[in-house]
Amino acid sequence: MSIKVGERIPEVVLKRLKDGIESVDTRTLFAGRKVVVFGVPGAFTPTCSAKHLPGYIEHFEQFRRRGIEVYCTAVNDPFVMQAWGRAQLVPPGLHLLPDGNGELAHALGLETDASASGMGTRSRRYALYADDGIVQALFVEAAGEFKVSAADYVLEHLPESKDT
Repeated sequence: MSIKVGERIPEVVLKRLKDGIESVDTRTLFAGRKVVVFGVPGAFTPTCSAKHLPGYIEHFEQFRRRGIEVYCTAVNDPFVMQAWGRAQLVPPGLHLLPDGNGELAHALGLETDASASGMGTRSRRYALYADDGIVQALFVEAAGEFKVSAADYVLEHLPESKDT
């Protein structure tokens, strides 16, 4: 069952690269912050690399002007996410969060079976907006779609519609 508006982001520990591999929990990542997190099936995959992440890079400053942090998550290891970020010229402050074991996707109820494509369990394509860890808006794509989780769509449909 998928997370719903009004629910708290589940507590999951993720591994990311900073000065080596470090653990970071979702409570810490979301506490006291306004965050848009978008999930993609995988780094270096066609739609994720050509459209999804580039849209958030393009609109990154618009999110920041609204006081919103931006996180991208994928079921990939920290090294792949770091390489993808470098290849995509991700700006400082747009955080790529590896969900190497798919624990966040599973806890959110937003995992999908991509075994037919040889990719195993992955994240569905989605975006959510959370304030202090509570989901305020949720945008989950239908299978094979890329519309409602796009950066421009999310910006237009955030609860706070004006730049601050």
